[in-house]
Amino acid sequence: MTAHGVAGLYLASGVSLLRAEESVFEAMVTGWRAQQMGGRGLREDYVTGTVRAVRQFHTHAGTWPWLWSAGLFDDWMMDLVSVRQLAPSTIRGYQLAVRQFCDYLTSEHYGWVAECELRFGTHPVQVCHDWNTTRHLQDYEGRPGRRPLTRYELQALFDRADAEVERCLESGRKGALPAYRDAVLLRVAYAWGLRANEAVHLDVTDFYRNAHAPEFGEFGMLHVRHGKSSRGGPPKRRSVVTLRDWAVEAVQDYLENVWPLMRPDGERALWFSERGTRLRTRELSDRFAAYRDDLGFDRVLSPHALRHSYVTHLIEEGVDPVFVQRQVGHQHQSTTSIYTGVSGDFANKMMRDALERLRPQEEGAGR
Repeated sequence: MTAHGVAGLYLASGVSLLRAEESVFEAMVTGWRAQQMGGRGLREDYVTGTVRAVRQFHTHAGTWPWLWSAGLFDDWMMDLVSVRQLAPSTIRGYQLAVRQFCDYLTSEHYGWVAECELRFGTHPVQVCHDWNTTRHLQDYEGRPGRRPLTRYELQALFDRADAEVERCLESGRKGALPAYRDAVLLRVAYAWGLRANEAVHLDVTDFYRNAHAPEFGEFGMLHVRHGKSSRGGPPKRRSVVTLRDWAVEAVQDYLENVWPLMRPDGERALWFSERGTRLRTRELSDRFAAYRDDLGFDRVLSPHALRHSYVTHLIEEGVDPVFVQRQVGHQHQSTTSIYTGVSGDFANKMMRDALERLRPQEEGAGR
């Protein structure tokens, strides 16, 4: 069976082309798209983004891939950094796209080197190297305001959500059920360390028993089905151990008293809109933003701050970082450390503990 992306599938051997350079380039892009989607099974939206990045480099370089060089790539990087001032994570994505495209063109399995040698007397080379691309740093590269909530801020957020329910009930207007739903949703996102997309896609059947924590009943574990995917792959799944009894109580009360009133017949989603459709991340973000602004918190804060808070608070409570890493589904512990923004009080306590441990050692060494 012929592999996806082989040059012979897109260019007829020995046939002269009217606009050879453009035709070969388009065949390369088409073959690479097929190799990514058919051979590697990557998502279409991800593949479209990588192709777009390669076309941008092609436009900036002003020449064809078999004439690309590391110098041309460096010029493009300079433009992205100094002129367009793109975020490091965005630049890294562009670099990865070009690197993978060059890997594809220079691979012996796809025949593009021989094709270019025959038609143009030269061939593509890899233009992305360790010395001219950025590595994934452990330091946080996002906006400084993207931080965990303090415990005071977290409680204020929950209190504001509860107050909204009371306000709707006292006024006799519609909105009490959605407000109650959102109050529980915010607690669930924090208590299980979920991303917004993971939280809104929960079904009632995603909760199940944990034999090692029978006190939580049917809510001892949470199956997350829509975790963040890895570069074009399918959503990752993980199981999260339940740790907060107050969160279980909130979910139980919601399922008994509110969920049946909002649920369309036969549906299993945990959160529904007033129209009876599954809640969207935008609706969660809008509610979070409304409460955030009412409380005067940093406007850059988003629902993702609840996930940051989950990680930080567990670390402050002395939970093993490796366990926390598994809970939130991070492949590398360095990624989990990015989420950790311990409070000043906790940092001072750690400092005092370290000093108390070191003092006897230093006194013994001085004798």
